Amino acid sequence: MGRLSMLSDGLKIISACRKETGDIWQAHFGAAAIGSYFFAQANEMSPETERLMFMQAEEMTRKFGETKKLLKSDEHDAQIAEDIILAALEKTIDSLHWVGHNVIYSAASLSAIRELGGWGAEEEIEGIAELIRSFEKTIPGRSWIGYSASEVKRMPLTEEDDFPPVEKPKDLSALVLEELAAFENIYRAEAHHDLIGHMLTFSHALNILHDLGHVSFFRRGLPPLLRLVKALRASRSIRPDEPVKLVSAVDRLPLRPAQRSDFLPTDAAFWERDYSEANWDFGHIFKFPHSFYDHLSRVEPKREAYLEKFRYIAAQ
Repeated sequence: MGRLSMLSDGLKIISACRKETGDIWQAHFGAAAIGSYFFAQANEMSPETERLMFMQAEEMTRKFGETKKLLKSDEHDAQIAEDIILAALEKTIDSLHWVGHNVIYSAASLSAIRELGGWGAEEEIEGIAELIRSFEKTIPGRSWIGYSASEVKRMPLTEEDDFPPVEKPKDLSALVLEELAAFENIYRAEAHHDLIGHMLTFSHALNILHDLGHVSFFRRGLPPLLRLVKALRASRSIRPDEPVKLVSAVDRLPLRPAQRSDFLPTDAAFWERDYSEANWDFGHIFKFPHSFYDHLSRVEPKREAYLEKFRYIAAQ
């Protein structure tokens, strides 16, 4: 299952991001395209569900990939490409940068290149590496409840945090799914539903690194991920009328509760909505489901609470 063009198109968008925009965010859509391929590959979907999802994924890559055909993809050796990308990630893996996008983009690129058996001209691989290096010395993120970005950056991890031991991907998946289930209220805000979603994608990216054999990067990325989880714990039970410390460039009080989705991303009805109107939520409409269902596949038992709370992350 899946469409290989999503992998190469996604890689081109990630590779061209810095050169074309001078920023780090358009790569979201490349990671989302790659996520759509692996999401379909790993989950049993009806032909109609898959057709509807890929219609939207292809529309997204057309919108953000039209100028990404300047170079011929010469199938750069997979091992050499991995070494170049990992050397770039080496500079930032030990700290929390933009809620883990340095790791998310790296893992998406590495998994796509491994699946393709090699990809890209030298300049294209260097474009991915340049994007990953650009996270060096950046902030943990811009939107937080209860903390400032600088407080999150300095946040200590202690025994009182009571995090369970994490040795393998299944341990990390169990941890983040339990954290998701613990939220009494989820709000539609960058400082809340979006951060919870990135808890899922950041941890999933670490699991991908482990799956690909890069175990040391998995282990080194755990403390930054746990700082994000610890910061989110402060907002588990806040009520809409409760005064909170909100540090955000985009969110405002009172926070708006997220709406529950009647459909899940494995349902055809979920993809009948045209998400292009919301710019595919920066690609998260593909990426959050990919990460959540990958976590779900690694744990037993699969508590209903996991799916129930994810409905508030998946909703638009």
